[in-house]
Amino acid sequence: MPLLARTVNTPLTIEVRRGAVADLGPLLADRRISAGGNVAVVVGPGQGEKIVELCRPLLGSADVFTVAGGTIDAANELGDRLRRRQYDAVVGIGGGKTIDTTKYAATRYGMPMVTVATSLANDGIASPTASLDHEGGKGSYGVHIPIAVIVDLDFVESGPDRQTQAGIGDAVSNLNACADWELAHEVRGEPIDGLAMTLARTGAEALVNHPGKITDDAFLTTLAEALILGGIASSVHGSTRPVSGGDHEISHAIDKLYPGTGSHGEQVGLGALFCTFLRGDTERFGQLARCLHRHGLATTPADLGLTDEQFVEAVQFAPATRPDRYTILEHLALSPTGTRERLADYAGAIRDQRG
Repeated sequence: MPLLARTVNTPLTIEVRRGAVADLGPLLADRRISAGGNVAVVVGPGQGEKIVELCRPLLGSADVFTVAGGTIDAANELGDRLRRRQYDAVVGIGGGKTIDTTKYAATRYGMPMVTVATSLANDGIASPTASLDHEGGKGSYGVHIPIAVIVDLDFVESGPDRQTQAGIGDAVSNLNACADWELAHEVRGEPIDGLAMTLARTGAEALVNHPGKITDDAFLTTLAEALILGGIASSVHGSTRPVSGGDHEISHAIDKLYPGTGSHGEQVGLGALFCTFLRGDTERFGQLARCLHRHGLATTPADLGLTDEQFVEAVQFAPATRPDRYTILEHLALSPTGTRERLADYAGAIRDQRG
């Protein structure tokens, strides 16, 4: 399977509302999605039973599959089960692991896929990639984007706050990714996709400036839109360049060196803030710092349980995680001593922001 399944298609339907899971009838009846109502529904363990109970009267003859998602083996097993019957579409209902497992399985056998998201932990709900565990760690696989994306705010609000916080970190990190892309354009002449950058940046700008809390429908809707736009931006450009810069390199390095440290969103949020400081963009740094602090996300290595020396090691290792990508980390090429010095300055800037 290619690294990324390039497509410029956008979802037929994007809805962010309450009660979406309990009201799937119009979606399943949409002839653009399923001409004959012959669909498969995929849910995860745990809340999957609750989801099936809520929407069972609307499922009709739809087959329901439960997956312990998140691994390449689970995705391949689901694909093998799906291909035993001809389905018009596959509907994945749940969190990131269930959605990624479903996206991979549907792409493998050329089946249109619908996302019904019950959490907002990352931009995978609409992205052309699936992050799945395998024997050697975690891999990112190219998949087709969903033909429809539905977000159920009832489930998002009742889920763990940490999942929503992670989504905030993932979404606002797009601002750093776009800045890194512009730097690569200025220094190396790397082409910029204006539409992809606009999509990634627009949602992130709206989120970082939103005054609401994670308990507010308006804020959650803005978060969902930012994550969806980020996923579509990657699809439009054909790579994750609009949403992945030095922030993601730092997160990948933390995953490699200190697995289990934090969620993806927490780590890329911190990475974006540190990279923005390195870039010397004081206004953007202040915006990001206030946003992350306001929503309870990490703004220092200690907030993630890392020592300063561990974070320095992660920053030093980060460029090796994406050798094809040019970011502020590659541009500055700081030595370990230089990174320690900049981290000390960064700590002072964070103290100033916290007042």
